[in-house]
Amino acid sequence: MNLSTNLRFLRNRRHRTQDVVATDLGVTRSTLNNYESGVVVNPTLDLLVKFSKYFRVSIDTLIKVDLTKLGESQLSELEKGNDVYITGSRLRVLATTIDSSNKENVEMVSHKARAGYRSGYADPDYIKKLPTFQLPILLNDRKYRMFQISGESMNPIPDKSWVIAEYLENWFDIKDGQAYIILTVDDGIVFKLVNNNLRKKKSMELVSLNEEYNAYEVHANEVKEVWKFCNYISAEIPDSSFQKHAMFSRIEKVEKEIGELKSVFK
Repeated sequence: MNLSTNLRFLRNRRHRTQDVVATDLGVTRSTLNNYESGVVVNPTLDLLVKFSKYFRVSIDTLIKVDLTKLGESQLSELEKGNDVYITGSRLRVLATTIDSSNKENVEMVSHKARAGYRSGYADPDYIKKLPTFQLPILLNDRKYRMFQISGESMNPIPDKSWVIAEYLENWFDIKDGQAYIILTVDDGIVFKLVNNNLRKKKSMELVSLNEEYNAYEVHANEVKEVWKFCNYISAEIPDSSFQKHAMFSRIEKVEKEIGELKSVFK
């Protein structure tokens, strides 16, 4: 049970003394200290409710989740009242790293690291071995990671480009037709446009920018992480000929459909 650690952590995060919190809760300082130190581990339901309301965190979260292992972005969501046990979504504890000033790093997942990331994405020891950097233009209350993509399915974004993406906790926030990095059980890291079918079919449709690649669906149970596309970095200029090719392909498709319609009405 994580109650004692969480109570101490949340109090210190708010920069409040035991005397202040105890007074606010209507208990003695020694009582609060006993719970924070783990001397007493089974508080009454009434006191658990008081802890929950005071820190705006559900009882389940206070007991089951070690809040000290959450990143700043996830803690920020909790402090806004977006507790996953209250909203009904599944908690995904993200392994992350911080710099010397306690600011979350942007970890880099290279093409060579893709295979390792597939199995080590939730392992703090693996994540801390990834190269990291800071980018001042990124927001402090969100979690970012950079992935190197491969292949031609997302042309005209060039092969081996680096995609900067923001961690998405609530998958119901996925917007149809927007680009995301998806970590799947079978395929590992994929970069696709996504259509959100979670409410109707509990799945996501993954679509390539390159129309030569077919769209396909993955069940939510096969997805491990979702990262929202923010920007990309590439040493190559996007191939303009690809856009022309895509345009001609669409024209040929339309012409074919018109031809089929004409044959029906002859």
